Amino acid sequence: MCRIGAIKSLNYVHPSMALQLMQSQQKGHDNSGFAMVMQDLGGIFEPYKTLPTLSMACTAEGIKMAEDILHEIGFYRVMQWSPEVNDKPGLDINAMPHYVFETFNYPRSYKKSTQKEKEELLLDTRLRLRKALEKDQEGFVYSFWPDLLTLKEIGDPRDIGTYFNLWQANTTFTAKVITAQCRQNTNYDIVRYAAHPFHLQGYTALANGENTFYLKNKEFQQQLHRGYIGFESDSQCFLYTLHYVHRELGWPLSYYKHVVTPLPFDEIDARQERKQLLAIRQSLAHLEINGPNTIIGMLPDNTLFTCCDAKKLRPVVVGYDDETVVISSEVCGINEVLPDRNWENDIYPNEREIVVINDELEVQRWKQ
Repeated sequence: MCRIGAIKSLNYVHPSMALQLMQSQQKGHDNSGFAMVMQDLGGIFEPYKTLPTLSMACTAEGIKMAEDILHEIGFYRVMQWSPEVNDKPGLDINAMPHYVFETFNYPRSYKKSTQKEKEELLLDTRLRLRKALEKDQEGFVYSFWPDLLTLKEIGDPRDIGTYFNLWQANTTFTAKVITAQCRQNTNYDIVRYAAHPFHLQGYTALANGENTFYLKNKEFQQQLHRGYIGFESDSQCFLYTLHYVHRELGWPLSYYKHVVTPLPFDEIDARQERKQLLAIRQSLAHLEINGPNTIIGMLPDNTLFTCCDAKKLRPVVVGYDDETVVISSEVCGINEVLPDRNWENDIYPNEREIVVINDELEVQRWKQ
């Protein structure tokens, strides 16, 4: 079983907090991996919030291939950071030779381009890099987006934290939003791309559970957008639906829940917006999900949310204080990182709502 978590704070926090959040839930996962997405970056990345950062794990040849492609397109690097690793004997980690986080300026030809044109360039560039490095297994390109970076690794989360020196907090490597999961994908082949969280054009999603409508989702999504690729995990479908509903269709977040877990027809008939809800159910039926799952998602504006399947077959809890909100599969994770909060304010989302946290840390409960 997966265990997922998210931290959103008014202050910059270090990934050690995410590791602590997940460590207390150790009995609920199988110690096969750790992955995280950090958004709204601080530390050494804070001065470059408007510029894209490339996150990848690769060989030396993979670095060369990626930099040649980026140079050809016209990107030029303004900052590079590689974590100092602790490669002591006995660590349970399937490490890649190099971990690269590079921030680039846009090609000069895009100086007068719109934001959307730049965002499409970043997507096309990431897809090109991924395809090039996949051919001879030279590396994995996880994200190429402003104010965001991704780390994924196979192994024991404790040892992964030790390898990357993430257990000791510092001010160099921080963010205001961190989403994380402990467990590699064990339903299919174990590959780094299959590890949650997943990211696409500022949207991030991770899940605890299964999507038994995976094949139906996949076959439909493959026709919708060039960025809907891979499908190494059934949970990637949650991300692609979020991206499609919110970015491509331009619908508000509240409609995401109506797409993935539509209301029964008798409940729809009793709603004032029944025409819209019926239209959603009829036109996007292939994006409905099924099975036990809990989803945590992030929007490009750093809005954080969580929702459950239509029967609430997977747990999730939201806890918070004045400065930090934490979402976790188990309350023990929140107890670890926010022990002094008012526990009576904890929220256990039900099957027909979305819990949303905005940038002011206002926690809202939206009834479907």
